[in-house]
Amino acid sequence: MSKLTRDNSAVVLIDHQVGLLTGVRDMTIQDLEHNVVHLAKAAKALGVPLLVTNAATDFWGPTIPALVDVLDGKEILTRTIINSWDDPRFVRKVEAIGRKNLIIAGVSFPVCAALPAMSAVEAGYDSYVVVDASASFTDAGRDAAMFRLSQAGVKLVDYASVMCELLADNADPLAPSVYQAIDMPFVTLMQQLAEDWRSH
Repeated sequence: MSKLTRDNSAVVLIDHQVGLLTGVRDMTIQDLEHNVVHLAKAAKALGVPLLVTNAATDFWGPTIPALVDVLDGKEILTRTIINSWDDPRFVRKVEAIGRKNLIIAGVSFPVCAALPAMSAVEAGYDSYVVVDASASFTDAGRDAAMFRLSQAGVKLVDYASVMCELLADNADPLAPSVYQAIDMPFVTLMQQLAEDWRSH
């Protein structure tokens, strides 16, 4: 397992679609949408590659608009296969990115996120599932996925902490934009205080 850095990682967002969000039961839809959008914004601020998919859009609807806005026209891979890793086009896109650490979030934690994360481990990648940018339709489903992922060697992370890990240094010129992207509400206040301190 290699240390997570912005140079060896990619963010993979799977099936955050309008129809699927209606089934979320273990967090509010607003929290899930907030977390995945700000995960994408932080990845973008850090220059980390983003791969976004949706599934059966005629059935599950489009990708949530707030996430589409972050992508600035970047292609979203549409598929019908449930485990995205079983779609050769998806695997080719992952291989083309050339990063061994995959930070994965899926609208359904036990299916959209867990299945490709475990498949990626089997294929030689290090997988990190973002638990607060992935949701479950039942509490039992979330609990089972947690155990299964841990047994498979997948690491569990939250979106803000993993982006801070990629930032690595508060002296980095990107730090203000990354903290703004992950929407830590106290960051703006701290920036204002720091400016006040510097001005005295």
